[in-house]
Amino acid sequence: MAEFISALAAGNNAQLMVVACAGVADSTTLALVAAAHQTGGQVICVVPGHEELRASKLALGVASHQVQFMVGEAQELLLNQYDQAADFVLIDCNLENHEEIFRAVQEGRKQNGTVVVGYNAFSCRKSCLACGSKTQLLPIGEGLLVTRFGITETSPKYGSRMGKFKSRWVVKVDKCTGEEHVFRVRSPHRKVIQA
Repeated sequence: MAEFISALAAGNNAQLMVVACAGVADSTTLALVAAAHQTGGQVICVVPGHEELRASKLALGVASHQVQFMVGEAQELLLNQYDQAADFVLIDCNLENHEEIFRAVQEGRKQNGTVVVGYNAFSCRKSCLACGSKTQLLPIGEGLLVTRFGITETSPKYGSRMGKFKSRWVVKVDKCTGEEHVFRVRSPHRKVIQA
């Protein structure tokens, strides 16, 4: 799961990555640190309290120096401080208000688009699939909800080619190791000519 999150953030050239944790920062935060090395971006980790802050710094070790920590409500911080800046947001679905955080990102979305990923999606009872956007549930780890807000065909980050390609996710499981491989397959729209 962490490798997929890192690849997704780096592949979207994320410059400001925000992770909202329900508890102590873990491998998902490290995944964003790895992506930030590729993109030259910044990682902000929002934890609920000062105990989680101390535990997160211990858990991340040396990598904690590359993360800016914030203590407080992720929803308020995203609405007030990072509403126009964050282009990759990672939300722990174990947070009680994770759906409100999704909506906060949607309301304050960046002009060029924001990728929002909810992790631990299988463990939450309420689903973010009902938040009114095109969200995909991927069976990776404990489940990932992947959403892209504010992207249009004319967004400078994605260019005008975005509307010309359809994509779908393909999941393959290695029969020997049980390892899951997830691929995104893009194909251009084709006109079918009947003869």
